[in-house]
Amino acid sequence: MIEFYIVIIGMIVMLSLLVLEVERPEIILPSTLLLFVMTGVITPQEAIRGFSNEGMLTIGLLFIIAGSIQNSGIVDHGFKKLLNRSGSRKHMLAKLLFPISFLSAFLNNTPIVIAFTPLVKKWCEDHHLPPSKFLIPISYATILGGTITIIGTSTNLVVHGLLLDSNLPGFTFFELGKIGVPITLIGLCYLIFFSFSLLPDRGSNPVNIESLREFTGEVLILDDFPYIQKTVEQARLRSLKGLFLVSIIREDETITPVSNTTILKAHDRLIFTGDLTTITELQSHKGLLLQSNSGSSFPKHHQLTEAVVSHHSSLLYKKIKDTNFRSRFNAAVIAVHRQNQRLKYKIGDIILKPGDILLLATGTDFYKKANTNDFYIAATLDKTMMTRKQTLNGWFSVALLGTMILLVTLGYISMLTGMAFVTVLLLSFRIVSPLQAKNAIQWNVLMVVSCSFGIGYAMIESGVAAFLADLLMHASRPFGFFAIIIAIYLLTNVFTEMMTNSAAAVLMFPIILEVSNTLDLNPTALAVTITIAASASFATPIGYQTNLIVYRPGGYRFKDFLKVGIPLNILTMITTVLLVYYFWL
Repeated sequence: MIEFYIVIIGMIVMLSLLVLEVERPEIILPSTLLLFVMTGVITPQEAIRGFSNEGMLTIGLLFIIAGSIQNSGIVDHGFKKLLNRSGSRKHMLAKLLFPISFLSAFLNNTPIVIAFTPLVKKWCEDHHLPPSKFLIPISYATILGGTITIIGTSTNLVVHGLLLDSNLPGFTFFELGKIGVPITLIGLCYLIFFSFSLLPDRGSNPVNIESLREFTGEVLILDDFPYIQKTVEQARLRSLKGLFLVSIIREDETITPVSNTTILKAHDRLIFTGDLTTITELQSHKGLLLQSNSGSSFPKHHQLTEAVVSHHSSLLYKKIKDTNFRSRFNAAVIAVHRQNQRLKYKIGDIILKPGDILLLATGTDFYKKANTNDFYIAATLDKTMMTRKQTLNGWFSVALLGTMILLVTLGYISMLTGMAFVTVLLLSFRIVSPLQAKNAIQWNVLMVVSCSFGIGYAMIESGVAAFLADLLMHASRPFGFFAIIIAIYLLTNVFTEMMTNSAAAVLMFPIILEVSNTLDLNPTALAVTITIAASASFATPIGYQTNLIVYRPGGYRFKDFLKVGIPLNILTMITTVLLVYYFWL
């Protein structure tokens, strides 16, 4: 009985720490698992079973394969061609959403949104259209598309692995498509016909755009600046488009407000506010050197890059000055935005959180040093061109993935065998280097989900899973099977908002096993329910990483996701419940 209370208290503390963002999930969940091992709730062998689960191993290999395709640039190139074609707003949205959701059925949706966000923003600006009308629909389309196949999201593979681990038949490659295809079609139609009226029109107002994209930059006057001992007006520092000179720091003195007649001196530090793109104009002025507010110098030959701190970043909940940022990434932080507000603290003292927007001055090797788990790169000043070799490598990776999917679908090989074979070929032909393979794997995701397996076993062994299942059944059984499925769906959705979607599915799995055993229901039906519910997070910007990526570039507010996402959540839930009942019960 003592194990029951240990797990209940441990789960409450764990969920509280996750909601309050006291630490990273990959710290909180392993700590909870260690508690359960030390108190004897589960054995060490049960605690580490998740690390050898077939679904987990498959996810790691999928990261490598999908990364080889995404890094080749062929997907970006194809959508650039698509965006060059004109059409009405709804027609253009339809042309974007359908292929994006199709891609998301086979590739990780996070890099897809990262790649398309700056492309779509640029296209909107060129055609005088508000990006806010397009970016949320793109995020939602990738989430919906990920429910079509077993490799659409890591959650699908995790639940597949849990089924196999419980000696139950796992998902076939397209089994989830029975639900995924209908909810994707319904969701895309909803977005195409209704999102324009529900989403804000913020992109068409340049004043709003400037306020949303405001950053602070510090500029040092060097000895060769031609306007030393001249006034601010003579130096034309008042006529920079999109920039405003806020103050001048001279030794221990701060001059603010700055008048047109203020005399400039060597080694003055000029504080500007302005847009990410217009701040780059300062670099073209002789004798002006853009500085980092964190106290470190900028890399030579730097470019400006806008990056989003990911949910799984190793920088989370640390002060910037404690991360060794400059030497670690060959980049310096100019400014930090959080929830569309520029943080006005000293840069080095800012504690980073998921979704923070960093304006970086990056060196030429930033992309080699920056782990994709740390940042979502939202915009950059320069974009390298695709080479012929990259194109060929990308198509070769696509061909290998397609062949593997065909063989798995026909039942010739298992998913894990197919993924392993494709990965070996990519490494053998040097399409992917060992270092690229290591960086492509989201180790923090694997850590969180693997530990969730152990916590799930603790819920079963202690009786907590049976207790929660009993509560769920007593509350919903009087209303029939539909109510039970709806209750499972909603509870999974709540867990998803507190932690990663895969971890939510893992923690719900022992509960649905108890429900299926007690009520003699098909466990596959309930497994499909939690798989879809764990991914279908549309109502908040923090529930799913793709929503977080488009949050700032679209200039959105929290209520925008509620307005568009809640109806889509309801449509997805109703469709899922009806189809689960029809196909499996």
